[in-house]
Amino acid sequence: MHQFINGKLLSGTSGSSLDVINPATSEVVETVGLASLADLESAVAAARSAFPSWSRIAPGERAGILQKFARIIEDRAEEFARVESSQTGKPLRLTREFDVPGTINNIDFFAGAARHLEGKATAEYSPQHTSSIRRESIGVVGSIAPWNYPLQMAAWKILPAIAAGNTIVLKPAEITPLTSLMFAQALSDAGLPDGVVNVVVGDGATVGAALMRHPDVDMVSFTGSTAVGRTVLEAASVNSKRVHLELGGKAPFVVFDDANLDAAVHGAVAGSMINTGQDCTAATRAIVHRSVYAEFVAKVAARFDGLVLGIPGDTNADLGPLVSFKQRDHVAGMVDRARTYSKVMAGGYAPTDEGLENGAFYRPTLVVDAAPDSEIVRDEVFGPVLVVLPFETDDEAIHLANDTVYGLAASAWTNNLQRALRATREIQAGCVWVNDHVPIVSEMPHGGFKQSGFGKDMSAYSFEEYTQVKHVMFELEGVTRKDWHRTIFKLR
Repeated sequence: MHQFINGKLLSGTSGSSLDVINPATSEVVETVGLASLADLESAVAAARSAFPSWSRIAPGERAGILQKFARIIEDRAEEFARVESSQTGKPLRLTREFDVPGTINNIDFFAGAARHLEGKATAEYSPQHTSSIRRESIGVVGSIAPWNYPLQMAAWKILPAIAAGNTIVLKPAEITPLTSLMFAQALSDAGLPDGVVNVVVGDGATVGAALMRHPDVDMVSFTGSTAVGRTVLEAASVNSKRVHLELGGKAPFVVFDDANLDAAVHGAVAGSMINTGQDCTAATRAIVHRSVYAEFVAKVAARFDGLVLGIPGDTNADLGPLVSFKQRDHVAGMVDRARTYSKVMAGGYAPTDEGLENGAFYRPTLVVDAAPDSEIVRDEVFGPVLVVLPFETDDEAIHLANDTVYGLAASAWTNNLQRALRATREIQAGCVWVNDHVPIVSEMPHGGFKQSGFGKDMSAYSFEEYTQVKHVMFELEGVTRKDWHRTIFKLR
């Protein structure tokens, strides 16, 4: 049963099914019966029915459910880690030490944040009236999540929505739905009322498209590619839904000549290879000062060559496979085209080592000598590929960092305070790290500039997406005739 609707696990009624494949081994993990449009209607109806009571529950009660939920996930952490690894191919080290703990931390944060939905203080902004602000939930949220972090994306979509009093229908990526369903069931076990959270596993072109356009869905939240994000905007415009988009990225990793080079090399390897490069914030364009360029390239290439690829249970594995052979072929195609105009210094091929032959693996790849306007520099690869570009001046470094349609994340590596301040001010990205790349915390917002989308995940700032502000004004004097009436009619 692979639909979670109105508090129950149900079978999809479309008549179609999809095998969830472990991309490290090509083994079938589970066969999922996909949702029909009728299943989607049931999920939206359940969310709509649950909204009035859930939106009026005291914040402390919502917080209590989330606190209990966090402890349930904590108790089942190993199970979640193993299922997440099986459907994505990620090393268990990553799911045990990053995906699952990060999710638990996020739940604990929103359990506290649920109690702090604040508005402007009540005051008299007109002498005859008292004004106050109500911050109210929006209604039914339709969320579409990607395949790269299934568990964490379920958390990022569901938690701020329900903490703010909304109800939700989540459509996870159909190739990685298993931990999203476990997440919803665990919420129910924690005492979440039926219908508040619903998960439909269906095809994006049918169920996903219908969710975006559904007249009873008040808001759409989407994480995925910029191209699909445009279709979400178009669909939501039909009935003026609220929209939150977290889209692609092409993060610059700027290394100035005064940087700690060994730290930058380690940071570049970790920042570009996180989740096998399948991360919108991953370092993809290393922009390195000419004076340290050759040394940086040589050291990163050596590190890339030393990374160990392996299946989830391999305790020595540094990286897993791409999520599918389709994604691996996409990455390989971009690298193969890049060979015609640049140089591959490490990787650039699918390994044939024993134990990897059945998986969608691709060696960590380092590309140099590519022009700033080339495909490998400008377009999102979403795989284990880092491109290195040289620069001469600080102005050129900032220009290259911003020479992209994306603006999700960036980093600057320097020991010079003025350079760091300039980089954080002038680089156009939703997050700019200094002397690190990738760490995120629940208390701080995540979201992009430019074609990387708009709106924030995590932190109290996410409530700006999932609430609407209402001005309430009380007349104080109890008089029949207000002074402003004279501008409309003359009392005779």
